[in-house]
Amino acid sequence: MIDTADALPGRDQPAFPIPERHELLDATLQPPFPDGIETAVFALGCFWGAERFYWQTPGVYTTAVGYTGGFTRNPTYDEVCSGRTGHAEAVLVAFDPTQVTFEDLLKTFFEEHNPTQGMRQGNDVGTQYRSAIYYASDSQQRIAEMVRDAYNDAIRDAGYDPITTEIEPAGPFYYAEENHQQYLHKVPSGYCGLEGTGVSCSIPEPSDAAAGAPDAATEDDGMLPLAENDAAWRSRLTPEQYEVLRQAGTERPFTGQYVDTEDDGTYRCAACRAPLFDSHAKYHSGCGWPSFTEALSPDAVTLIEDRSLGTVRTEVRCARCDSHLGHVFDDGPTDRGGQRWCLNSLSLDLDER
Repeated sequence: MIDTADALPGRDQPAFPIPERHELLDATLQPPFPDGIETAVFALGCFWGAERFYWQTPGVYTTAVGYTGGFTRNPTYDEVCSGRTGHAEAVLVAFDPTQVTFEDLLKTFFEEHNPTQGMRQGNDVGTQYRSAIYYASDSQQRIAEMVRDAYNDAIRDAGYDPITTEIEPAGPFYYAEENHQQYLHKVPSGYCGLEGTGVSCSIPEPSDAAAGAPDAATEDDGMLPLAENDAAWRSRLTPEQYEVLRQAGTERPFTGQYVDTEDDGTYRCAACRAPLFDSHAKYHSGCGWPSFTEALSPDAVTLIEDRSLGTVRTEVRCARCDSHLGHVFDDGPTDRGGQRWCLNSLSLDLDER
């Protein structure tokens, strides 16, 4: 794996247009997705064949291929194939959990490729072909680790080496070029280098540890346990933070500490420390508040209709603790999706990289 310092720098915006809609499913490729739709990101080798497994799965709303897990911003396919971005070829799966579960998607993931091969998948060799699961929530992390550990026992019993699948928090997902989206629909006889091991992936019953409360935080993920009541939130937060985060207040423009910050890192919820935004999505909008073009993951935030000022706005809240963050508007940079996520500095903590 290439070091961060040696990776290609990339660019502030995609080098190519991203298609708006899925070639087969009646759905958009990019968020925001309808209420109730969740997302998951899987890397299991060449993304052409991997995407087909998921668009054929009932309950999947949409799929897209792209690059994630590395360092280069808005890379191209050629750059990823050079091994100098750190990214894996991956599939974004947006799904309706009432019709297909995350466990069902994991079963497809483990059974349709060989997760024991390290930086390769069959004849496809390179860091971009590694096996990885990029989770969007605490729950996804616990379930993925539980299923991986159980499948690791089964696959070793069948004579295979231990599983090498990475399980990491979801970071920015950079969409691939249009010709790669739904490639095996456009080229039905095209290349698919994926081949499973033939070992069935059985979903185990969750243990007490794996089935912990959805708000349980681990030492490694950097998040705080959710406060049990309003008094606990008041105790944790400063009076200014409490007014913004728990009472939907707004700090005065140009007063927040992150308005002009350009440091590299991840912006977390100041109330519960859930990861929300990446610094690569931050830009200078001139509005007086920290502005971003996209959230770290669609599952990181909740969008709510806000009519408090006599007009209709879209409020942004932390999906984990339901704290107020700010609002999202459709007057952002058109070349970066057209959205302006306008947030309060008091709602955020920056973990610098």
